[in-house]
Amino acid sequence: MIEVKICGINDPIGFDTAVEAGADWLGLVFFAPSPRFVTPETAAVLCRRIEGGPPRVGLFVRPTVESIARVLDGVRLDVLQIYGAAGELPAIKARFGLPVWRAAGIARAADLPSALGADRLVLEGKPPAGANRPGGNATAFDWSVLRGWAAPVPWMLAGGLTPDNVAAAILQTGARAVDVSSGVERSTGVKDAKLIRAFLTAAKGADSDGASG
Repeated sequence: MIEVKICGINDPIGFDTAVEAGADWLGLVFFAPSPRFVTPETAAVLCRRIEGGPPRVGLFVRPTVESIARVLDGVRLDVLQIYGAAGELPAIKARFGLPVWRAAGIARAADLPSALGADRLVLEGKPPAGANRPGGNATAFDWSVLRGWAAPVPWMLAGGLTPDNVAAAILQTGARAVDVSSGVERSTGVKDAKLIRAFLTAAKGADSDGASG
């Protein structure tokens, strides 16, 4: 079964819908320039809506250990998703004892990353020129560059995915997990319950070996 992360959740509708519709991970963005940014206080309130449930993934951009610690003081996170220097990941993992995902922008085959201490890789398109954030830009990359790639750890396809193209993306890339943020929004930073449900239905109804299930 394909696994799905709904990222950039910042309000009760997005949170509740993602849980009820069967998301495998819930993503919370702790990066102020993002329109999906949540403060630790807001994230804590959201996470208390449903005890247990899908793992919470905290997204950080070039964080310090101290900035992650401040968030974790008030929010229970299950995974840390990091944009930044790969060499910093082992120290972050050692400090907090949580799984660490490395997010990587891809434009060509040479950009496909090694694990370098990450438990999972998140592959998305490189941000367009002038973008002020590394992800959430609705930018897909040329998925053909994944042909023949021997992934060093589990990986997740992100960037430019929508309810309309996620099934084709899974079939083309062989992804076993996908990540969506802007593709399930009715306006920038505002999640749409119908789009979340449609995305989960489309992704979980697709299988990279061509079978449905």
